Amino acid sequence: MTERTSPIPLISLESISRSFKNGDSEIKALNDVSLDIYEGEFVAIMGQSGSGKSTLMNLIGCLDRPTSGTYYVRGYDVADLDQDTLASLRRDTFGFIFQRYNLLATSTAVENIEVPATYAGLDAQHRRERAQILLSSLGLDDRGDHRPNQLSGGQQQRVAIARALMNDPPIILADEPTGALDSRSGKDVMDLLKQLHQDGRTVIIITHDEHIAAHADRQIRIQDGRILSDSAAPLPIEISPLSTETAPIKMSSGDWKETIVTALRSLKVNKFRTSLTLIGIVIGVAAVITMMAVGNGSKQQVLDQISSMGTNLLSIRPGAPGMRPSGDIGTLTMEDADAIAALDNVEVVVPERTGTKTIRYGNTDLQTSIQAEGLYFPQARDWNVVEGNFFSLPDQNSYAPVAVIGKTVKDTFFPLGQDPIGKMVLIGNIPFEIIGVMDEKGAAPWGQDQDNAVFIPVTTGMVRLFGSNYLSGITVRITDTEIVDETEKAITDLLIQRHKTEDFSVRNTASFLQMASDTQNTLTILLGAVAAISLLVGGIGVMNIMLVNVAERTREIGIRMATGARAQDILLQFNTESAVVCTLGGIIGIAVGLLTGFGISLFDVPIQFTVGPALLAFTCSVLTGLVFGYLPARKAAHLDPVVALSSE
Repeated sequence: MTERTSPIPLISLESISRSFKNGDSEIKALNDVSLDIYEGEFVAIMGQSGSGKSTLMNLIGCLDRPTSGTYYVRGYDVADLDQDTLASLRRDTFGFIFQRYNLLATSTAVENIEVPATYAGLDAQHRRERAQILLSSLGLDDRGDHRPNQLSGGQQQRVAIARALMNDPPIILADEPTGALDSRSGKDVMDLLKQLHQDGRTVIIITHDEHIAAHADRQIRIQDGRILSDSAAPLPIEISPLSTETAPIKMSSGDWKETIVTALRSLKVNKFRTSLTLIGIVIGVAAVITMMAVGNGSKQQVLDQISSMGTNLLSIRPGAPGMRPSGDIGTLTMEDADAIAALDNVEVVVPERTGTKTIRYGNTDLQTSIQAEGLYFPQARDWNVVEGNFFSLPDQNSYAPVAVIGKTVKDTFFPLGQDPIGKMVLIGNIPFEIIGVMDEKGAAPWGQDQDNAVFIPVTTGMVRLFGSNYLSGITVRITDTEIVDETEKAITDLLIQRHKTEDFSVRNTASFLQMASDTQNTLTILLGAVAAISLLVGGIGVMNIMLVNVAERTREIGIRMATGARAQDILLQFNTESAVVCTLGGIIGIAVGLLTGFGISLFDVPIQFTVGPALLAFTCSVLTGLVFGYLPARKAAHLDPVVALSSE
């Protein structure tokens, strides 16, 4: 960083030029301008429109950089300063008073005045106290809670002056401070500027009005980018290096609380746009929660149904492992079931033969599942008889035509609640006596109605109905589930020894649970992916809205930069706004998702809410705001202050 020895001017321009590209041509707004301004001066820079005075003001205020030449402020070469250091220098050195006031439309008078102190890192209480003192000193102590559109032009300019004084800067830089005011308000403003000069501040006015310039002690005329005259330039004043040259540039910025408050204020002003942005995020978050709840509920329902069959069961089916059974495979016999019953850790064995038949009672026919089961079926499946009895050993040994019916069959044939015990039904033209009714079981994991079934002795089924000596399967209930694998291996070894080949497959309930769980997990992931896409679309909507937001608030960005906001402050503010939107959307989305899930559950759809999807959806919504808000925020942070301030 270049430093100069005292005595030095407060502001020093040496051979400054500033050019702008206009297509293929180049326009020189300033041409070889040299100028020194010392502490305590009251200077008027005069010139007609297009003379270069506004460009000169932007360079003096560190809002722009020269194309060539050297510019020193308080002893620092501006060319040596990066953007953030330059913003800090601007914040602590200059108080800007603009012709069009440049107040933030969404903020009150007090909040506008506080802006420079926010970026200086002053705490909220002291900011508010100083802003109130400044308002009172300018005769606006009863206007602190008024927004700019509720103030007259003169009052707005007073607020702008109070904002310029907020950080107690040594230089007041006023651009046509009376240009938009009536004569009386203009006189009041000039009186204020003269008072500030008398208080020891350096005041620089940019004006085209001779009468306004006459208030200054020194008039500098500029035309076609060159200084034409400089009335009575004073002798250099001895200045302590501590007050100018070596004054440290403090790198401060606003606090998080103020950033969030500013974001909420902006969102409140643009309610319709904010609502549209929220809708996309709310739908995305709610979709994630609802769809994951549906997926988890379906998964749990299937697992509960499989578990209800018994977690200590082994299922033996005909056909080699890995092969899909087709037709009637005759590999399992009653003798196999008897042999398995003699193994250790086997509690009961249920030989099974199943098929589908039409059953008739009176004039009513019903196609139902005929399940020829062993004696211990209720014990193996934990499925009790609620009316009558299950068939006995004598029934099985005598091939008795007795039947136990399921709840669906009973409701079909005896809809008025008649007692079915002792009634006769025809199964395949063979009369069977109803001796019992099974408890209601519900749907199977694969969707079949388990209550639409008739249970008969396995021997009766094979001889009288199916005409086959082979079983459809064997269900084994074991005693100790800790050694289920050893028991499964013992059964496999036994049957291989009996059959001389592995023409069967053995599965335990755990494998069914794992298979069902894997299937349902795939479905849940699919549902989650669909919901995530909606959240992604919502994120793209956030980015589009924020890009429009930046475009519409370009002047505000320029004002904040002029009052000391660094690039990271602007980046933080706009990124915080998008994050706040998405955070609110996430909270509302969680509520909507829960309500939607409860609504769906009223239609007997299984729903299971868990904390994980809600946290995931909320976290993703916040990250969506940060990620998709970054590009618009970055664009805002890298705007040129001069271009931003001139934006309509």
